[in-house]
This record gives sequence, C-alpha cells and structure tokens, in this order.
Amino acid sequence: MAVSFLSTVFRMSDRRRRLSSGLFSLLFIVLTPGSSAQAADELTLPSLTELKVTTSLDQTQQPSLFWAPDTATKQPTPLLVFLHSWSGNYKQKNDAWLREAVKRGWVYLHPDFRGRNDTPQACGSKLARQDILDAIDFAQKKFQIDPQRIYLAGTSGGGHMSMLMAGHHPDRFSAVSAWVGISDIAEWYRFHLKDGVPQNYAKMILKSLDGPPGENADRDADYRDRSPVFHLKSVRDLPIELAAGIRDGYSGSVPISHTLLAWNEIARAKNDVVIELAEIDRLTELGGQPDQLKQTLANLEIDGTFGRKIVLRQSVKKSQVTIFDGGHEGIASAACDWLSMQQRLVR
Repeated sequence: MAVSFLSTVFRMSDRRRRLSSGLFSLLFIVLTPGSSAQAADELTLPSLTELKVTTSLDQTQQPSLFWAPDTATKQPTPLLVFLHSWSGNYKQKNDAWLREAVKRGWVYLHPDFRGRNDTPQACGSKLARQDILDAIDFAQKKFQIDPQRIYLAGTSGGGHMSMLMAGHHPDRFSAVSAWVGISDIAEWYRFHLKDGVPQNYAKMILKSLDGPPGENADRDADYRDRSPVFHLKSVRDLPIELAAGIRDGYSGSVPISHTLLAWNEIARAKNDVVIELAEIDRLTELGGQPDQLKQTLANLEIDGTFGRKIVLRQSVKKSQVTIFDGGHEGIASAACDWLSMQQRLVR
C-alpha cells in the first residue's frame, strides 16, 4: 500500500415558533495540533494525520483525520470515532474530544462524511453513512482495534449522525454517545421557519433534501431515511447515551424534544417505559422559562460526572438519557467516562 507524506497546516437560533415536536487509497498529511496545552492537565495535544479512503459506494476519496498511540499497532486499543457538527467538516477543531482520547490511549478518528450538511450527498445520506463505516474499516486494518470497544460520539449535527448510525448500523458499534442531536429533520426544518420563511438551517436542509417535507412521498421517505427517530427501534442491545442541555432550543438551535423523542424509541426497543409526551412538552418549555428553571435547579445536586445539575435522567439496559443544566453543547469528559464503561463485541 503506497503512502506519501506532505506537510500542511490546518489550523443558533432564537425560538421563533411553538415546537412541533474495501479498497483504501491513502494520502497522509501531518497537521499541527489544534492547541498547545491545557492548564488543567498540562496535556499537549498531538499532531493529527489526514487520510483519504476510497469509499466503497461511489469510489470517491473521502478524507478523515486520526491519531493513534504508538502501542495501537501492537495491542488491542479502543477506537473513538467523533463526528463533526452540522455546519462543519473533518477540519473542525474538537480538542476536548481529542484530549480525552489521548488521555485514555484510544485511537481517535474524525471522518468527514461529505462535509457540511448542505448537499444531497451529506446530511445523513447513505453515502455519508458509508463514509463513516469505510473509515472505521481503515482503522481496523491499520491498527489493532479492540472489537469490544469501538465507540461513536458526536454533538449537534454529529449527535444527529451518531444516532442515525446507531439506528442503521447498530452492530458496528460497542456504544454510542449522542449530544444535542437532531432526531427528526422534517420537524427541525419547521422549527427553523420564521413566518413561513426558511432560515439558515432550514435553507441547508432544502439544499440537502431538494425541497421541503410534505410535498411528495419520495422526498418524505428520504427525510425519514435521514432522521434517527425512525430507525432507533433497531438498536437492540446497543448501549446508547443521549444528552441535551435544558436551555437548548432557546440559547441553541435544537430543542430537547429531539433527544427525548429519540430516547422513547430506544426505550421501546428495549421494552421499557417511555417519557410521556406531556412531560416532554413540560421540559421543553421549562428551558425557556428562567424563573421556573431557576427554582427547579435550586433543589438539585451537581452530578459528579457531568459537573452539572441533572434535570432528568432515565436508564435502561446500559443506555441512558440525560437532560442537564446547559445549552447546545457536549461534555467530552462525561461522554468518554460513560463510553469507557461499555464493552460489546461488534459483528
């Protein structure tokens, strides 16, 4: 396998309406670290390497970044696949997640999956999903990846894609951690209309899906194919963590109803009780009511793992959902703490 090296340097929205509810071809490029050090633990982030993998569906070369400890070619090593956000691509800086992988000695993989979500090839398409699988196949060929510890995580658009991969390909992952993710693209499109006019994220959806939902059956089927809420019933015994900040949808772009409705599908798949729709509505509205939220939070203790107060937590069969005191964000340390406790042989 020929390898060449090149040096290069890389270095949301107001709430506007009521909520509606292979073969591998490799090019390696050494990158400079995303940041020099963190005062808290004095950990200097390592260089990342860029690769291009020939995707098995359309034979195009798709990029990823990765880092691996020296021991990864010699002994079984966990793999953390971290997915970029809705408007980002594989060059997006995600230092907190890389730092967690380095501290734990995990291989870190950051695939592109067709870049920002404003083309039909991106936004959870079959091509984008295959890009992630092919990148994982690369990692498994290059390193001794522990088949019981292949972890997937993402925030926002990465949370959307993490849930979608869990639903479409549950047997490929040992555990999945998805933060503030979009679970229903059609509903998210409607949320980002202002007086019927598409705003930024709605415009991106229109470019990806070639039109709005509700106009023809084929397009609506495509919306469903790319929306995790319709596929999470297939997760079976896959451990999944969903998390969202209570203020998201107000200080951020994704209402927490996306996380809670996705959780209900996971709960059903695992034969557990669901969160009642009235409770989902109450929690969703609570994030936009500062006085009531302050009173609610005053009676809660700070969670040791999240470092935040927990408004809701429900768990079943190694999976859990958490609504925490926060907004549109992911907490890398908490996610990786939870992932580190999960072992499940991938098929």
